[in-house]
Amino acid sequence: MRVRPFELERYFARYEFHAKHLLCASDCETLSIDELLSLEPGADKLLFKLRLGYTESQGSPGLRHEIARIYQTITPEEILVHAGAEEAIFLFMHAALSPGDHVIVHSPCYPSLAEVARSIGCTVSPWTAREKDGWTLDPLELESMIRSNTAAIVINLPHNPTGSLMPRSTFEDVYRIATTNGALLFSDEVYRETEQNPTNRLPSACDLGPRAVSLGVLSKTYGLPGLRIGWVASHNRDILRRMAELKDYTTICCSAPSELLAEIALRHRETLVRRSGLILSANLERLDEFFQTQPDMFSWVRPVAGSVGFPRLLSGDASVFCHELVESTGVLLLPGTLFEDTGNHIRFGFGRKDLPEALALLARFLADP
Repeated sequence: MRVRPFELERYFARYEFHAKHLLCASDCETLSIDELLSLEPGADKLLFKLRLGYTESQGSPGLRHEIARIYQTITPEEILVHAGAEEAIFLFMHAALSPGDHVIVHSPCYPSLAEVARSIGCTVSPWTAREKDGWTLDPLELESMIRSNTAAIVINLPHNPTGSLMPRSTFEDVYRIATTNGALLFSDEVYRETEQNPTNRLPSACDLGPRAVSLGVLSKTYGLPGLRIGWVASHNRDILRRMAELKDYTTICCSAPSELLAEIALRHRETLVRRSGLILSANLERLDEFFQTQPDMFSWVRPVAGSVGFPRLLSGDASVFCHELVESTGVLLLPGTLFEDTGNHIRFGFGRKDLPEALALLARFLADP
């Protein structure tokens, strides 16, 4: 296996901890440990009395119980906890795929959703969402892409970096196509519960049947990336077993304090979702106003879910623009090339409270670049 450098993470490594404003961030406003513990009387005592031993490789029973409550049909035994979403992606690909397999990936995409499969020796075909279509996807196109060796279909809903969703009927068509053709459906759902209109929320893929694996994480909607807790949920006990066997060679188990804090957080999931939702709604209105003032600079398709959007830069090169912006103002944006996009798009994030200050700096930069 030979994995290419993770260009998105290398870009963050270069700028993230030096930039003043991460206007590209995909996570929602974070909480302090004190804020998290204040959600539950006595939670601080639970943390202080915690023994710092190993945890169960599958994840602590209490945490898996709380994760299972997110889904309609999943039991705690059908949850496998990981150190963030990235480990889960990596282990799923290695558990499910073999050299020579064909994989279809919702594109543009978070790079590891395609690159890990390539590193295994798979052929990856992008199922491309296009700005002119409102970032929607055509299930008939997906059906035409299926090959005899298609082992997995990878989707990301709500979508990073475009903030799009799909109709429920299309979502169910995707699962039908995977099942009919003997493929697994890997559904990256890390932005779920950030829909602008909750009635548009899709079911979790794992609740549709055993050919699906759903990915979740605390980082995005819940604003807790520092806990480094992610998971997969599936009725497919075989894929869970194979992933668990591989996990023995990576993290083995997660951090005991992180698992306890994650359990506490998920007991108050609705509170965290409301908190993030208020920030997202207010900031999305600010972005609408900003892009209305920049019709000659950006083309803007309004996200319907998630914490990111993907406007197109109409003048200049997106990579050069992002570099000059962060060097000049300390405001970090991400060029679309980091998501295998060739359309000169830029990822904006709107889940953090400092967005007004970042937008003001961006506006001044545009007025006098």
